[in-house]
Amino acid sequence: MIDRHLHYVPRLGRNPSRFRLAGIPVITVMLGSSLTALPVIAQSPVMPPFGLLFLLSWRLLRPELWRAWIGLPLGLFDDMMSGQPIGSAMFLWTIMLIGVDAVEHRMIWRSYRQDWLIAGFAIIVCMAGGLFFARITGGGDVRLLLVAPQMFWTILLFPFVVRQCARIDRWRVMA
Repeated sequence: MIDRHLHYVPRLGRNPSRFRLAGIPVITVMLGSSLTALPVIAQSPVMPPFGLLFLLSWRLLRPELWRAWIGLPLGLFDDMMSGQPIGSAMFLWTIMLIGVDAVEHRMIWRSYRQDWLIAGFAIIVCMAGGLFFARITGGGDVRLLLVAPQMFWTILLFPFVVRQCARIDRWRVMA
């Protein structure tokens, strides 16, 4: 016997909201950029740039989601949260997204290893570029060797962040 007080609401035929579809990826990138504001005390850079990781993960997971100009506002937010010179992440993230687009248009199909290779190269370019911008704007004499462990850990953390973005994406598109 079926209880008439229980109402079944079908999920088929319902669409998620526009905010859920378009806003959740932006919010996750902004939350990732906000993680750099946590009070972590270290003598060398150890925190991976989570904003960059989430941006790369969403871009490689869902290529149709964003255009290349999304690097400007998200990069500005990252610059404000991380303390980098204003415009460095804006420039580097936009150039990185244009580069990922160029690589993607040349490939017929991609595998998971190719995504990891693309992300690793993009992470190295963005972090080395951030070091360059910090150096030319008076950030001191910081060597690339000091940032190399951070690059290494960031590249190794990329698959975990992609998996988290995939979980969020499943929830995001589910009605």
